[in-house]
Amino acid sequence: MKVKIAAAQYPITAQTSFEVWATHTEQWVSNASKNGSQLLIFPEYGAMELVSIFSKEIQSDIKWQVNELNAVKDKFCEVFANLAHQYKTTIIAPSIPVIDNGRKVNRAHVFSAKGLTGYQDKFFMTRFENEEWGIESGEKNLTLFEADWGNFGIQICYDVEFGIGSQLLSAAGATVIAVPSCTETIRGATRVHIGARARALENQIYTAVAQTVGNAAWSPAVDINYGFAAFYSTPDKDLPEEGIISTMMPQLEGWHTTELDLDKLDEVRNNGQVFNFKDQQNIFTFLADQKISISTKQV
Repeated sequence: MKVKIAAAQYPITAQTSFEVWATHTEQWVSNASKNGSQLLIFPEYGAMELVSIFSKEIQSDIKWQVNELNAVKDKFCEVFANLAHQYKTTIIAPSIPVIDNGRKVNRAHVFSAKGLTGYQDKFFMTRFENEEWGIESGEKNLTLFEADWGNFGIQICYDVEFGIGSQLLSAAGATVIAVPSCTETIRGATRVHIGARARALENQIYTAVAQTVGNAAWSPAVDINYGFAAFYSTPDKDLPEEGIISTMMPQLEGWHTTELDLDKLDEVRNNGQVFNFKDQQNIFTFLADQKISISTKQV
């Protein structure tokens, strides 16, 4: 079984209205769909460009922005639900800060031709999110998304730098981990990509990174962005020797599309040079203070 996935190198651009943003978003989805992509991955905090349609006062207040973004969340989701239905594809929308039971969390919604199918909240907060922005860790629930071509999970940016989420999702059946990310520096982007490569190695899966690029001077939360899209595998039989399937030149705008052969993962798991996935299951991973649950959603 093969799947074609598009990962975005996405600029956070200023918009003049919600309707203009919706048209801009449709153009991105349309461009990816022309290549026959079955899964589109937008980056972490790509939804922050909606802040540009708010007043200057709100644009300068990163905590106030969360309330205003939460107020347009339903309209935001409606746009992506309609686009996924129109273009008959599955979309991991750019993550957006939302308020859930009084908690401000970083959420990536997933849409298919059927509409909204589920979401994944970020578990681990960076210092900026925690200390300055007030974004909190989401409920400790992992979502396994079941598609016609196979199963995938999501690890948002900093989350992929820890093995626990990818291990549990892979054990539950995920063969692709999508990594929506937003980083400011080369060091930050490098940490995410090293994490994605490590998770591909440990679990003998594919990882796909989508990142924000360029500058948005009007946004104090995401004013500087450095990143690049990439696809990684374990370095084993009939897969790239360094585990790097493909990357896009940093800081360009556009989609990076790759076709992944999922049957190759079965081969390395059953007859590879090493058995990382099987041996990884012997490692008991947990959070000391919270239990992690896994739910399954069909897309």
